[in-house]
Amino acid sequence: MDILIVDGYNMIGAWPELQKLKNKDLAAARDLLIEKMAEYQGFTGVKVIIVFDAYIVKGLERKYRNFNIEIIFTKEKETADERIEKLANQLVNRTTKVFVATSDYAEQGQIFGKGAFRKSARELYNEIKEIEKKISKNVDEIKHERPISKIPLTKEVFDFFERFRRGE
Repeated sequence: MDILIVDGYNMIGAWPELQKLKNKDLAAARDLLIEKMAEYQGFTGVKVIIVFDAYIVKGLERKYRNFNIEIIFTKEKETADERIEKLANQLVNRTTKVFVATSDYAEQGQIFGKGAFRKSARELYNEIKEIEKKISKNVDEIKHERPISKIPLTKEVFDFFERFRRGE
């Protein structure tokens, strides 16, 4: 099994549309990141965990699930980096590949030491964009697929029947 741990505010600060949204509404930027990561998880089958720092959201550690994504807000005075290191340490084993998405170079060094792999914010952003294109293409193909006939028809015969059906 593969797991992707995402440094939430790091992605929000690095992805162009999330940066713009963050300046107006931080909660909306978080929600959009969660939606994009849910699409990523659904398309790739990689389990996604998003970690947000408590320095922006004060209080005790909170965990919840949204779109089948595990979302963690660290406890007060615990950084996302510290929580990500703990998670990587707990989750890495022979059967589980753990990837950490962050552009924090110090954090990348730490997670390498724990046996996890890294993805920069840019790499993940580009991967998300590719997935969005593939999803859009798949949806378009499904929309434009002609109805399946139980009798094999040539395109010309199919078009004739389609015009006849529509009264043209």
